This record gives sequence, C-alpha cells and structure tokens, in this order.
Amino acid sequence: MPELRKDPVTREWVIIATERSKRPEDFRREPEEQREEFCPFCPGNESCTPPEIVAFRPAGQPRDVPGWWVRVVANMYPALSIEGPLGKSGRGMYDKMNGIGAHEVIIETPNHDETLATMTTKQIEDVVWAYRQRYQDLRRDPRMKYVLIFKNHGRRAGASRSHPHSQLIATPVVPREVRDEIDGVTFYQQFRDRCVYCDMVAQELQEGERVMFENEDFVAFEPFASRYPYETWIVPKQHQNSFAAMQDSEHASFAKALKEVLLRIRICLQDPPYNYMLHTSPCDAENSDVIHWHLEVVPRLTIAAGFEMGTRIYINVTPPEKAAADLRAVETAAVPAQTADRQKGMP
Repeated sequence: MPELRKDPVTREWVIIATERSKRPEDFRREPEEQREEFCPFCPGNESCTPPEIVAFRPAGQPRDVPGWWVRVVANMYPALSIEGPLGKSGRGMYDKMNGIGAHEVIIETPNHDETLATMTTKQIEDVVWAYRQRYQDLRRDPRMKYVLIFKNHGRRAGASRSHPHSQLIATPVVPREVRDEIDGVTFYQQFRDRCVYCDMVAQELQEGERVMFENEDFVAFEPFASRYPYETWIVPKQHQNSFAAMQDSEHASFAKALKEVLLRIRICLQDPPYNYMLHTSPCDAENSDVIHWHLEVVPRLTIAAGFEMGTRIYINVTPPEKAAADLRAVETAAVPAQTADRQKGMP
C-alpha cells in the first residue's frame, strides 16, 4: 500500500508509491550525447572564458594559461551582475532592485571526459577547497544574502556543457526555499529544543536501513520522506551551521563521501543526469545555530507533473529504504579512479 510521509523540516507530505516501485534498471535510458565541436573549458582555450578568479596551478605560473587543475571564472552569461548598487525601489505595490549578485563557474578538471564520480578523492578535495574559497569571499560582500553552490550533470539536468563543472550564484535576497527550510528548522527547535538535522542523523545511524555510506565526519542517506528516487543527502555528523564552518581536516572526509555517493549512483543507474545543491546558512545568519548545512543529490529520473506542481506533494516511486539498499550493494572497489596529470603547487 502507498504511504504518505511527512518531511520533518518542511512539514510537507510525500507519497511513497510502493505499488509503482521501480528497480534501478527501470530508470535506465540511452546515454546522453553532448557532442561539442569546441569546449571553452578545456586547457588551451582559457582566452575564450572570462579571466580566472581563482585557479589551482603550480606556484609562479601566469594566469589564464594551461597548467591548472581547478579553475574558477565568471559565467559568460550571468544570471546576476557583480558590479553596481542594489538600487532598491518600489512601483506602487511592487518592489524591485538591480540584478546584483555573482555567477561563477567552477571548472573541476582540465580533463573533458572525467566526472566527479571517476576523479580521485584528492581531485574532489581540491574542488571542495575552491567551493569554500569562493564561498568565504562572497559571503563577506554586504550586498550578498545567500550563496548557492550547485551542479547540473547531464543535459536533462540543465548542463549546457559536458565538461565537468559546477556553479555558484550569490543573491542579494534569501531565496524562498531557504526561508522555508529555516522556518521548519526553527519550528522543530522551538518544539523539541534540538536541531532537526542532528536528530535525523542520530536516527538514521541508529536504524541504518536508509544509510548508504558513512565515515568519521559525514553520513550519506536517503531521506525518510524522499521527494525523488535515489535522492541522497550528505550531512555532517556534528552540528555545523554553515559550509564555512567545515574544518580543514574534514575536506578529505567530505570529498570521500561525495565520491562514494556519485560513483554508486553512476554505477547503479548508469550515469543518470543529476543535480546537487549545497544547503547552508544565509550570509547574515552564520552566527546562528539554526541551520545544519548539507548537500542534497537528486538524480533526474522522473518528471514533476501537474499533481506535484498543483499540490507540492511529490510522488516517489522508489522507497528510500530500497534505494539505500540498491546503492549499498554497488561494488566500487574495483572501479579505478581516473587521474589527471598535474604538478603540485599552490593556488
């Protein structure tokens, strides 16, 4: 029989459609073909992107030349512009402001055919360092209220280029999704005097059936009220209100957890399109203990239709307990990581 499950953060309901339950092979499709005659993200084409903001390359090497292993540039077609004042104004009942913000691209590797799932843990750790460096810089800008780091993998997930990259957008407002999450966490805290994510981590580790991977610092699990098949969260075991609060020593643990999640999803579901989003505190609330930062990975296996759009009640055709079992069963030890040739150096 189908179940209705309530998300303890948003307090929204999800339908777990057990009678429609699907196995991993039911989601498999023909691989996407993203043939590109020219890729501006590949080494040698640095002049075809905006100037690099940050690059990890050998010390002393000039900017905007080959030799880097992680490179951050402004988006060529930004959603928001970094230059200018906010210019808030009103027109009758309507409010508006200038489109101020930041939109950056994190080019994760010089190798066009790699993915985060096939990269080494050390390569992924360098990508995480780039995330954190840009996050910390932009959150100091008083115009910025929120910084979202996200990745679109595959054309059906919104990626316009196949070269491995993720993005960062800083906004002058706190998005509605984030405000709803803060409201839910605050409600739980006022009711139980505890962090909902800390309680979630404790219960998932105790029950174990939805846990897919854990190490010393992080746990990856399928949420109890998953909105999407094989939706996976990576959550710090210890309470941390902001991505900026992650300790230097925890970068390797986070990189390992991210690789395990993405590699298992890649093998189990034959490299599906996916999105991931880093949930963290608003820039002006980082001294608050309300939020517990985490990363949400969502394979794009189903399409939200009229019912979901009209009710905000999602239908998930794969129970999270089954999804976790499928992902735990994946054998990853025999899969060699691709390694990029690079010299050691400082960013």
